[in-house]
Amino acid sequence: MRIQLLAEADRFFLTDGGLETFMIFEKGHELPCFSAAVLLDTETGRNDLTAYYETFIDLARTSGRGFVLDAPTWRAGLAWAGPLQTSVAEVMETNRRAVEFVSDIRNRHETEELPILINGLIGPSGDAYSTSTELTAEDAFMIHAPQIHALGRAGVDMISAMTLTHSSEAIGIARAAQEIDVPVAIAFTLETDGRLPSGQPLGEAIEAVDHATDAAPVYYMINCAHPDHFQHALDTKAAWLERIGGVRANASRQSHAELDAAEILDDGDPEELGQLNLQLLKTLPNLCLIGGCCGTDHRHVSCISKHELLQPAA
Repeated sequence: MRIQLLAEADRFFLTDGGLETFMIFEKGHELPCFSAAVLLDTETGRNDLTAYYETFIDLARTSGRGFVLDAPTWRAGLAWAGPLQTSVAEVMETNRRAVEFVSDIRNRHETEELPILINGLIGPSGDAYSTSTELTAEDAFMIHAPQIHALGRAGVDMISAMTLTHSSEAIGIARAAQEIDVPVAIAFTLETDGRLPSGQPLGEAIEAVDHATDAAPVYYMINCAHPDHFQHALDTKAAWLERIGGVRANASRQSHAELDAAEILDDGDPEELGQLNLQLLKTLPNLCLIGGCCGTDHRHVSCISKHELLQPAA
């Protein structure tokens, strides 16, 4: 499988930043339900998506790294068909088109020195900042399996479930990916106390998913939180720390509630975020993918990309 490129690399791969916040605050797009998939419907949207992705691919090329290219499908699952006023058939077609779109970009830019993996994004069925929609593993499987199957048929190299708020939804997603033998990464969002919005500690969430799925995820990620929010939660020698393979941090130190209410983008300090990610490289021995989340753009990822070989744990 192509995902082995991640495991075998001696340098962490890059990915992009906060796609949705960039398109809203910097490009002026309206994204209903925060869905970047709607950009595929217009020439302007497609052009802006292409320019956005190619900026990050250039960073990966310049720094001699591989790149994980996300299809803009974080809000393109069945749970969002109603709010976005689309049919189930249209949701499935959107996922196919999204993978085709980013695959065309890969075909134009991938070289032996610049490996590019196509990643299908899965988002939570509810608000990414709260547990107002908390699913059982069985319900999560039923809700997410159709999108996961669509992404698999479209030819993704892997699937990543981002900004998950509770472990049972992660279990359902991991089982759905297992069913079609597509590698899956699970990313939890964390609050300022380093815990999931459900209140569960990160380590317990990782252990719960591994136990229920026979360690199906290829790795776990932390995303949509500033490093200051979760660095203290990593101060441990526990085995689950070795299961964290990716980080996509926010630029801002604001809480999720503050970010939700913000009318102006807080893009933080790109250089500082790069230094904080360097500290994470020293803490997380198996970190293989780094990018950004809300408020980040090419400036932040550029600062992150300056750091060299993967560091052994201290």
